Amino acid sequence: MEKILENASVVRVQSYLAKAGIDRQIVALSDSARTAAEAAEALGIEVGQVASSIVFKLPNESALLVITSGRHRVDTKLVATAIGVEKLHRADAGFVRDVSGFAIGGVSPVGWINPPGLILIDEALNDYEVVWAAAGHPHSVYSTTYLELTNCTGAKPMVVGD
Repeated sequence: MEKILENASVVRVQSYLAKAGIDRQIVALSDSARTAAEAAEALGIEVGQVASSIVFKLPNESALLVITSGRHRVDTKLVATAIGVEKLHRADAGFVRDVSGFAIGGVSPVGWINPPGLILIDEALNDYEVVWAAAGHPHSVYSTTYLELTNCTGAKPMVVGD
């Protein structure tokens, strides 16, 4: 477990949190947290408390990060309309790693090597006192709050799914 916390991506997330004045400890999990369901099961929480970082590619080739509650999927048509683009494109693993520095399954909402052009946060996460986000590795997470996550990422709150 100690090895996970020494992973370069996890260290980058911890460093970002510290520089932002956020006193949170990253937790290494023995079970995978690649999906919201896996993270919720490993943590013993509701799936809606998982803040999933979903990356899309915009028509201009920039990244869009949607931080969504694990209780639902991103409605790509709704989001595309709200941000004024024709369509959101799924990002492949290479694009995600190139822009974020993270592998799919461990994408953190913070600590990106190339910050996304736009970040949206699911208002449904505000239904929970504590939410959990990936911390740079499929076996690492950290606790946070909706407000803290919104403030430290500069995310725009909106309804992103149902």
